[in-house]
Amino acid sequence: MKTLNARTGKPKPAKREEEALAHDPAVSLTTLPSGLRIVSEHMAHAATVSLGIWIGAGARDELPHEHGLAHLLEHMAFKGTARRSARQIAEEIESVGGDLNAATSVEYTCYTARVLGQDLALAVDILADILTEPALTEEELAREKGVILQEIGAVQDTPDDLVYDRFLQAAFPDQPLGRPILGTAQTVNSFTPEAIRAYLSRHYHAGNMVLAAAGAVDHAELVALAEKALAKLPARPTGPPPGRDLAVYRGGEARIDGDEEQVHVVLGFPGKPFKDGAHYPLQIFSAVLGGGLSSRLFQEVRERRGLAYAIDAFHWPFSDCGVFGISAGTAPEDVGELVDVAFDCLRQAVRDVSEVEMARARAQMKVGLLASLESPGGKLEQMARQVLVFGRAIPREELARRLDAVSLADVRAAGRSLLKGHATVAAVGPLDDLAPADALRAALARPA
Repeated sequence: MKTLNARTGKPKPAKREEEALAHDPAVSLTTLPSGLRIVSEHMAHAATVSLGIWIGAGARDELPHEHGLAHLLEHMAFKGTARRSARQIAEEIESVGGDLNAATSVEYTCYTARVLGQDLALAVDILADILTEPALTEEELAREKGVILQEIGAVQDTPDDLVYDRFLQAAFPDQPLGRPILGTAQTVNSFTPEAIRAYLSRHYHAGNMVLAAAGAVDHAELVALAEKALAKLPARPTGPPPGRDLAVYRGGEARIDGDEEQVHVVLGFPGKPFKDGAHYPLQIFSAVLGGGLSSRLFQEVRERRGLAYAIDAFHWPFSDCGVFGISAGTAPEDVGELVDVAFDCLRQAVRDVSEVEMARARAQMKVGLLASLESPGGKLEQMARQVLVFGRAIPREELARRLDAVSLADVRAAGRSLLKGHATVAAVGPLDDLAPADALRAALARPA
């Protein structure tokens, strides 16, 4: 195996001794000959350990006929293996007071566990078992298809969830990034064990995985357990390496007229990818615009005008692109005014965001970052995603420096970049008072 140089991220000669990452002596990173990366942080105060396996493939890595398969596979993970039934998996982990979970996102999938530090070996064995020897029986598959169809129905019945699905579809039309993670009833019903195994063979290999742990964990023990339990993982795809299509923000409109009590609306703009730190200025701008009680949107829309209970600005960075949005729920008769006011706040912030606002937003972001890193679960997710994407765990001091390096000019430039792309409008509810998308875009183009 090989250990990465903490400063350069480049491989060093293989050796058994594990080296702590620079600036954070509790964090260690090791790469096995198979390509599997193992990262951990020992947290002296913790009695439990949170651990998980992250795979660098998610909903946007599905082929068209596989829409929803990454999420279905996550469901199938705990439904039995060659060695354990679904009930045995549940009983073994809960017998030691532990729990298991899994999640599918646009760009990755993860399988996690939380146990006492003394039960690390059991948790690693179970996670390895479900990833290397899933049973994928027809009976369990049929059962989970039914569960997912209920999930799809639940989203259709929940306007404040549905509007975000429609938002991404409108922002990235006819692209994997714009497809709902759950899939459709048609695609979910079409999946077979063979289709799942084909997806597994393309994406579930050691070079595309990170094993991470935080809390009461010894890195050397974790590496030894992984070498044994995950030895069956293929080092690389069994076929040609899968490629990920480049996502391109295009913008568009998605409206679902209904009879709900509120209109749920999301207004979107092109964002920035998280690689090379391009997203930091836009993250700060989003916090100034709609990131807290002191933000411009909250003060104007909620406090001064009473148009919404809550209104937020957000920025979602992906590996090759990003999307910025403003979201709110409001009374049908107020939606036109709310959109006008939101656009006014956006245009004005682009012109005159201040040093004081930027400093306040940066402080909020730092506190949020540090608070998330104080728990094993928060630290686990951050380390795993960083190693998956950047090949190393980024010390918190470095993250803070990156935020501090963002200038006021950077933030204003990030705000101006929003207005250069085609706006996206997604709305669910009674929409008689919401202007057509073309009129909204014209309103956005007006000077502040």
